[in-house]
Parts: sequence; C-alpha cells; structure tokens
Amino acid sequence: MSFLDFELQLPIKDPTWIFFLVLAIILFAPIILERLRIPHIIGMILAGVLLGEHGFNILARDSSFELFGQVGLYYIMFLAGLEMNMEDFKSIRGKATVLGLLAFIIPLGIGFWTNLHILGYTVITSVLLASMYASHTLIAYPIVTRYGVNRQRSVSIAVGGTAVTDTLTLLVLAVIAGMYKDEASGMFWVWLVLKVVALSLVIMYTFPRIGRWFFRRYSDNVVQYIFVMAMVFLGAGLMELVGMEGILGAFLVGLVLNRLIPHVSPLMNHLEFVGNALFIPYFLIGVGMLINVKILFGHVDSLKVAAVMIVVALSGKWIAAWLTQKIYRMRAVERELMFGLSNAQAAATLAAVLVGYEIILPTGERLLNEDVLNGTILLILVTCVASSFTTEHAARRIAMDTAKISDEKGQEKERILIPIANPDTIDDLVNLALVVRDAKQKEPLIALNVINDSNKSDIKELQGKRNLERTAMVAAAADVRVHTINRYDLNIASGIIHTIKESDATDVIIGLHRKANIIDSFYGTMTENLLKGTHRQVMIARFLMPVNTLRRIIIAVPPKAEYEPGFRKWVEQICRMGSQLECRVHFFAEEQTQQHIGNLIKKRHGNVLCEMSPLDSWDDLLLLTGQVNYDHLLVIVSARPGGISYASSFDKTPSLISKYFLNNSLLILYPDQYGNPEENVSFSDPRGHNDAQRYDDIGKRIYQWFKKS
Repeated sequence: MSFLDFELQLPIKDPTWIFFLVLAIILFAPIILERLRIPHIIGMILAGVLLGEHGFNILARDSSFELFGQVGLYYIMFLAGLEMNMEDFKSIRGKATVLGLLAFIIPLGIGFWTNLHILGYTVITSVLLASMYASHTLIAYPIVTRYGVNRQRSVSIAVGGTAVTDTLTLLVLAVIAGMYKDEASGMFWVWLVLKVVALSLVIMYTFPRIGRWFFRRYSDNVVQYIFVMAMVFLGAGLMELVGMEGILGAFLVGLVLNRLIPHVSPLMNHLEFVGNALFIPYFLIGVGMLINVKILFGHVDSLKVAAVMIVVALSGKWIAAWLTQKIYRMRAVERELMFGLSNAQAAATLAAVLVGYEIILPTGERLLNEDVLNGTILLILVTCVASSFTTEHAARRIAMDTAKISDEKGQEKERILIPIANPDTIDDLVNLALVVRDAKQKEPLIALNVINDSNKSDIKELQGKRNLERTAMVAAAADVRVHTINRYDLNIASGIIHTIKESDATDVIIGLHRKANIIDSFYGTMTENLLKGTHRQVMIARFLMPVNTLRRIIIAVPPKAEYEPGFRKWVEQICRMGSQLECRVHFFAEEQTQQHIGNLIKKRHGNVLCEMSPLDSWDDLLLLTGQVNYDHLLVIVSARPGGISYASSFDKTPSLISKYFLNNSLLILYPDQYGNPEENVSFSDPRGHNDAQRYDDIGKRIYQWFKKS
C-alpha cells in the first residue's frame, strides 16, 4: 500500500520499523489492558496473534524474534531460579519434588490413555504427546514478581516443581528424538542422565566460585550485568551440548548465582528491568505470532485434538496442585497459585512438538502431524490465558492478606541515615543499608554530607555534592529513593546529631575511622562524639569485599544484650541481611541470650538459617579468631557506657580488633538505648557535664537492672 511518497510492503521486514512496532506494543498493551483488567502477558500474546503472519500480516517473524525470544525464554527461567529463596526452598524441596512428580505423572498417564484410545495414535506418538501435557513454562512468573509475592511458599514449590517436571519432560523428548537418530542404544538414556547430572554438578561447583571471584574484583554495574548474562548463556549452551534444552541450564545458573545477587541490589534491579522491559515481552509476542487461528477453526480434526489436549493438560495440572494441597494441608489460595503457575504451556511444549513434527517415520508420515501442531498452538494460547488469570487472582489475594498482616503488626518506621565522607565507601555503606532495611517500608534513605564551618572550601563543597550524587545513583539503581542533605555545622559529629533529630532518623550507618597517626584513637573523635551525642542505633562498618560476596555472618553478642531497647531491631536487621545474602547467620552468646534470639528468629524470621554457640564472657572474644574467615562478616554488638549490657571489658575491644581481626570485614553495632544522650560541647557548658542529670540516670539504670534481673 502507498502512503504519500512511500511504498510500504506488508509484512514489514525493515528492522527499524519492526523494532518500533514491538516497542509500541510493549508500551501500550499494558496501558490498555490495565483498564480492561486483563493480565499484561495476554496482551503481548494477543498482539502477536493480530500482527503476525496468521493475523493481519503486519510483522514478519524474522530472526530478531528467534534471537530475542530465545533470550526471553532463558530470562524467565533464569529469573525464576534467581529470585527463589534458597533457604525456603531447602525447607520445601520435598513439597516441590512431590508437586513436580505429580505434575509429570498425572498428565502423562491421562494423556497417554487418551492419545492411545481417543485420538488413535501409536504408542511412541502417545508418549511424546503426553509428555507435552506434563511440561509447563513459568509464563505467569512476572505477575507474582509484580505483586511482590515471589517468595511465598507456594511460589517456591511451583518453581521447584517446574524444574523437576521440565527435566523429566526433556529427558523423554531427548530419548524419543535419539531413537529416530540411530542414537538410542540400550544405554542411551542412561548415558544422557549421567551427562546431565555431571554437567549440573560442574555448574553448581564452578559457577558460584567464578562469580564470587568476579564480583570481588569488578564493581561496575554494566560489567557485572554482562558477566551474569554470559554465565546464563554458557550454562544454557552447555546443557544443549549434552542433549538437553537450554532452559534447564538457565534455571540452574539462576539457582547457583542466587546467593551472589541479593534481591534488593542494583544488579538485581538491572536484571529484572532489562528482562521485563524487552526480552520477555519479545518472547511472548513471538509465541503469539505462531498461533494460526484460521487453520485451527478450519479443520475439525485440529479442533478435536486441541480440545483433548487442553482438557487433559488443565485437568492433570489441577489434580496435581489439588493433591499437593491436600497432602501438605495448604490453603486453597496456595493451590490456586500453584495451579496458575504450573499450567502454562510454551517453551518445553514448543520444543517437543517441533522435534516430533520434524521426525519422519519410515512410512513417510510425521511423528506428530499438522493436527497436533495446530492443536498445540491453541493449547499454548488457552493455557497461557488460564495461567495468567488464575495467577493474577491468587497473587492479588495473597498480597492483600500479607498487607493486612503487616498492618496488624504495626511496624515502626525506619529511617536510615548514611553520613558520607569517603567516596570509596559509598557503595558498601549503601549496599549495607539496602540489605538491612525493611523493603516493605517506603521511607527513603537519608544521605548526609557535613562541611565543617571552620574548614570550608569550594573544593570540599563540590566533592561533598558529588558524593551525595553518587550515593543517590547507587540507591536509585536498586529502585530505592534517597533524600540528600548538604549542611554546614560546627563539626561533623554535631551535624550528624542535628540531622538525626531533624529527620527523625532511627539508624546511622558510618564507615570505620582510619587511624591517621599513632596517637589517634581506634574509632576517631568524630565517632566517639557521635556515640555520646545520640541514643539511636549506630552501625560502624568496614568491608574488605563487596557485601553480596559474604558467605557467613558471625555475631558476637554480650551478656544481657536482650535487655537493651534496641535488641529486637538489630536481631531483625541481621536476619534480613542473612535472608537477602542467603548466607548462614551464626550467633555467639550466653545461653539465656541465645534463647531470646532463638525465640525472636522463630517467630519473625523462621526462614533464616542460623546457628548458636556459647560465648559466656566478653573476655572469650578471642575464640572467634578460629571461626571468622576472610569471606565472613564479623558483627560485634557493643553498648554505650551506662547500658545494661555494658561491661568494662568493652574497652579492650578496639585493641583486640586491631590485633586479631584486621583482615576481616567488620560491623560494630551500638543498639538503641534509653535515656538522654550526653550533650555536645557548648559555650554555656564547655565541658558538656550535667552531673545531677547523670547521677539521676545512673540511679534509674541500677533500679531497672535489679528489677529485670
């Protein structure tokens, strides 16, 4: 058709216009479908149906759809593995295996009987077609991510079940394909299983070590993203070399890199952004372009085959989810979510039907004929629609229930203040704040730069502004807002203390002071004045490697720490850190303190993998030298003078750290405490003393200690 002086041929083959139309679909489909209350995924697939060669023939399914579609398919499986909570998965791996086996055996059994007796296919064709019913693709996984319920138990079970089901399905596909390639000797399938197991062990052993080494040496976000994607395609390519589909390798790489990429981190945000913005929609549009509605409704046999396939696939998956729910006494909404995630047919189904369609039997017929091919396309459309609507409904209900529970708990607001002085520590301090903060709260981080009135200069002011901009960029990469403050004050400690009061900050995260000379103190004058001037929680951090590469958190807890007001908060923050980094949390404390910590973790953070060991006296701190390795984080819980858990032996802590823990990442934590902080030095009282107030506070603390003891 002509438009002005331009001649436009359909379908459009020019890559510029193809990419423009795809971006327009990705942009407007969610906007339009949101008003119609239709899941976005359905919009992408329907757009592919309308614009493809079997619809209005506007777009040609060129090589870009094959390339980007393959990337999108790997992306879905990779993100599914990456976003799994591995500690939760370990606790539910039995449930996931049961669901996976049921979701494979039940559709396979029902499908084999119907294919053999209703559709009249041969045994081999019936087995291959039945294995297609058993497979499923996590098409609806972006929905649970959007609702923030991707770490729910039912989601982890469904994702783990997907790995089991698709592995068995792909094994069946590989064996049948090998039978017609003269590869199927008596040991063919055994040799295939051995190769897959050996490659899986290689990926599980080598990829995390390579990743940890890389992340410690290179901190650039772009370089890290390219490295992760290279690992995904390396795993997928290796899996294809041994005769399996690459989606299994992509999922496995997501599992093994899980611990190195915290859920709240710039890298994770980049991975999700690129996948959800481009590659996954490209894959969904490409799936829609395969659907030929005209042929489907023009052949009675195709409709009959499609009807049987749809009924068997949906009923088999529902029975598997129902049995799993009854066996483990789960809620009905969890069954609905497991069914929604496990009934979409796409990736493995397409792989199976295309392989079967290309196999020519000695009689000249295809192993899977055109009726099966057309029926498979309709099966993909119906199951994707059903999966999306079901998952959307269940995820919304679970998200609403979770929000109600959070409101009932009445969580306190959390405002974390990060004073910035050294540009080299910005990334570590912000990443620490990201893994300890409550992600459900929307309070922004507060970044502060203080300029000393007596030592101000244009250079320092410019450097301070750059540091604040850098802090905002690091946090924004993780989709976290930052409120930046640039202020002048008498000294840095005074500026931080005033900002704490003005911003109502609840936590302060600072870097550990670097000694300038021999007579300089361990903490430095600024930190000492800060601890004296505020009763809020202060974290003093020193990281020798990136936060996400830590493998264990070791916490030294003093006796009677459970009586401090900030006890509950710092325990929860340490547990959040362990959950985000998916590393073991090891508490060293006396028996009574261990009981309080254990009860709190069991009540609020049961998914955290933790250990308890005795530390009866603070003088035994040296015992930790044999426990803390170079890739561990040592957390020392301290207390200000006058606190219930304070002891005179705390005075030795700086010298012990300097002598025995110099080569370890360190976090010194001063919890919240009651009482008024010591006043800063002022002109009215240069020494900053208030003896009457101090003696009164001491009397109250003694009385409180006797009362609680």
